[in-house]
Amino acid sequence: MAEISAGLVKELRELTGLGMLECKKALAEAGGDLKKAEELLRVKSGAKANKAASRIAAEGVIGAYLSPDAKLGTLVELNSETDFVAKNEEFIAFAQSLAETAASREPGAAEEDRRQKLVQKLGENISIRRSKRIQAQGKLALYLHGAKIGVLVDYEGPDEAGKDLAMHIAFAKPQFMTKAEVAPELVQREREIQLARAKESGKPPEIAAKMVEGSLNKFLGELTLLGQPFVKDDKQSVEKYLAAKKAKVNSYAFFVVGEGIEKKTTDFAAEVMAQAGAAR
Repeated sequence: MAEISAGLVKELRELTGLGMLECKKALAEAGGDLKKAEELLRVKSGAKANKAASRIAAEGVIGAYLSPDAKLGTLVELNSETDFVAKNEEFIAFAQSLAETAASREPGAAEEDRRQKLVQKLGENISIRRSKRIQAQGKLALYLHGAKIGVLVDYEGPDEAGKDLAMHIAFAKPQFMTKAEVAPELVQREREIQLARAKESGKPPEIAAKMVEGSLNKFLGELTLLGQPFVKDDKQSVEKYLAAKKAKVNSYAFFVVGEGIEKKTTDFAAEVMAQAGAAR
């Protein structure tokens, strides 16, 4: 059997991006032939990538881009299986390059090829989940809360207002901008719930009616950006804050990593016991 030197292992790692043990094993199997070992790993890592694709990727980062004139911005969500991979420098750089690409076009074959190579190298399912591009009517403010929440706001007014709005949205996550955007069926369902509660209270009809309207307005305020209490001063709404700053919001978008993805919960103790039992 050929002797496998540390230098040969290092060279194969640099060629494939795979782990030291995997590279050493492939070199042993290939009798020290570097090219043959690389081919073996390409085949095996490809199989690994296919297997990884079936696993849930609910961690990750938000990649963001803002043009120098603050007129064009993008957000991209790139997912991984674990937070460990989400902190990998190459993973983060890929998310950023995706955001820059999305400013001019949708990610294509080149980005897919890069994604697959990252799956092979990092050994996890990696997915480009979604992207959003905004061309501003006014100007854009970008806010990133760590790498997990990204916000773009198209606004008019002082820079301070744009920054405050973006931070507020990251905190409060409004589903709609105004009450007019809330679906009528959602309003009607909430009204029926509040009517039922008012009837149970035993209050006179005129008081019950006021209770319903008050609760409904509060509900709509919590859902909508303009109706929410401003994060820096909850005694005023976002709408009043904007009026005081002589500012206006045209639109906004925000991504939260993993939002809406059903994460798999694992009983690690049970898993270890199962593996121990299978090894007997």
